[in-house]
Amino acid sequence: MAGMKTIVLLAVISAAALGTASAATHRVGEPGGAWDLTTDYGSWASSREFHPGDELIFRHQPGAHNVLEVSEVDYDSCNATSPITTLGSGFFTYVALPAVGTRYFICGFPGHCTTTGTGGMKLKIDVVPGSPSSSPAPAMPPPSSAAASAGATIGSGLVVLLAAGLMA
Repeated sequence: MAGMKTIVLLAVISAAALGTASAATHRVGEPGGAWDLTTDYGSWASSREFHPGDELIFRHQPGAHNVLEVSEVDYDSCNATSPITTLGSGFFTYVALPAVGTRYFICGFPGHCTTTGTGGMKLKIDVVPGSPSSSPAPAMPPPSSAAASAGATIGSGLVVLLAAGLMA
C-alpha cells in the first residue's frame, strides 16, 4: 500500500510540475521598441529563444502597420502580395508558435518592409525544440497571465494538500 501511495504522489508532483511550466510571451521589439520602422528585428530575435507553445505579440499603431505571415521567398523580397495569412492591423496582434520551424513576418504597408533603406519591418523567427522559453519575464503581462498565475498558485496548493493526504 505504501508503494502505491508513493507512485500516486510522484504522479501528482509530476503533473503539477508540467502544469506550472508556462510558455513565454515575446513582445516584438520590446523593451525599447514595437512593431515599427525604428526597431532592429534581427538583433531583437537573435537575443531570444523561441519554443513551441510560445507566443508573439506585435504592438503597433492601427492603420499605420499590419502583420503578414509570408513565405521565405516573399520575406527575402518583401513581397506582400500573396501572404500566407494576414494576422492583424489593430493595436495588438497575437501569434501562437505551436511547432518547431521558421516563421516569417512582414509589414505589408508600402515601403515598410524594404530590403534597403529605412523600412525594415520584417521578422524571422526560428522556433526550436525544447522546453518553453526561459526568456526574461515580460515587462507587462498579457491579459490572461494574472489569471493563469493565480490558477497555477491555487493548483500548486491543491497538489500539496493532496500529497499530504496521501502521506497520511
